[in-house]
Amino acid sequence: MPLRAKVASSVSRTAGALSRAAGRGDGSVIGGWLGLKIDPDLLAHLAAGRAIALISGTNGKTTTTRLTTAAVGVLGPVATNSFGANMPTGHTSALAKAGNTPYAVLEVDEHYLSQVLDATNPHVVALLNLSRDQLDRAKEVAMMAQLWRSALVRHPQVRVVANADDPMVVWAVTPPVVQGQYVQGPQVTWFSAGQRWHDDSWVCPECGSTIQRNGEQWWCTGCPLRRPQPHWVVEDDGVLDPSGAWHKVNLQLPGRVNVGNAATALAVAAEFGVRPVDAVYRLKDVASIAGRYAQVQRDGRNIRLLLAKNPASWLEAFDMADEAPTLLSINARDPDGLDTSWLFDVDFAPLRGRQVLITGDRAYDLAVRLTVNEVPFQHVRTFAAAIAEVPPGRLEVIANYTAFQDIRAELDRVN
Repeated sequence: MPLRAKVASSVSRTAGALSRAAGRGDGSVIGGWLGLKIDPDLLAHLAAGRAIALISGTNGKTTTTRLTTAAVGVLGPVATNSFGANMPTGHTSALAKAGNTPYAVLEVDEHYLSQVLDATNPHVVALLNLSRDQLDRAKEVAMMAQLWRSALVRHPQVRVVANADDPMVVWAVTPPVVQGQYVQGPQVTWFSAGQRWHDDSWVCPECGSTIQRNGEQWWCTGCPLRRPQPHWVVEDDGVLDPSGAWHKVNLQLPGRVNVGNAATALAVAAEFGVRPVDAVYRLKDVASIAGRYAQVQRDGRNIRLLLAKNPASWLEAFDMADEAPTLLSINARDPDGLDTSWLFDVDFAPLRGRQVLITGDRAYDLAVRLTVNEVPFQHVRTFAAAIAEVPPGRLEVIANYTAFQDIRAELDRVN
């Protein structure tokens, strides 16, 4: 690297280490921020010479990144932003900290995918899904798909692993037609993990016609856009690879959605030449990701933490949660988005019949939604009060981002 980049990389590592030593955080942002101030091209310098996979989407990025890192680890050391700092500062910090690893797997915020594609020239990009998220400040889903599409057109050499079940993702990967001819697009490997949330993909982003569904299949009623034939498919508790071989997936992570994340990880690793039979056994070592899915014993209660930040992820959280007392916590701080009207896009009916407690800065907004949804609940002001209100045994905790971090801090920042 140029001297300036070497200095910037050294400063990045030192700042991150000092932040961790001082207990001010994991250093995954401050190091990259300082490094990029010294050398704005530091991310590109650090990415050069590595085989890189980028993982992006609205939901599941952090978990899929951790699973993919485990799968690609068959080949050797892998740099990754394991704590979820998914913007260029986080990527820079992760690569600087890791040193000269031959591989990197980076989670990328969907809004920054174009910028990170340009900087890192990755070998493969995995596109998971697109759904509404923080619409008070973020882009509409169709606008996000258009940004992805424009970015991929500039990088036709990149290999793409994409979700065949999400019309927005399929459209984003499909090359546009310019003057009657298709623009060259990337080579695509399709995976199918099922899509439970459909409310952001009823209208075709290409022509505005209705999208129809029949089981797993979907198609536009006004243009050729339709579900492609997937190469990797979730089947029961395993994954079918492109050869037709079935691989049982043993995970410590709950829910069918995580079997889908595992399928994506296997597909991405295969783009690096990793055989599924070699990678699948490594996936069972992933137990918790920055507190997500963590289980903690406290005062006779087995507390499990589930992160849910938008309607699609709440739907999956209900599928993962056991039939047990459940604490819901909602904030509306800057990282969450300030608008809580999205709560009315969530169907809380699956919680009927169990003990439900609510807390957080915006617990009253949640109270109104649960009342409309005819879900009985009890308001508690603190996490400690919630523990006291439930009997010994399992307590499921579902929270959005800052509420999740608040509870995680009360549990000594469990990882």
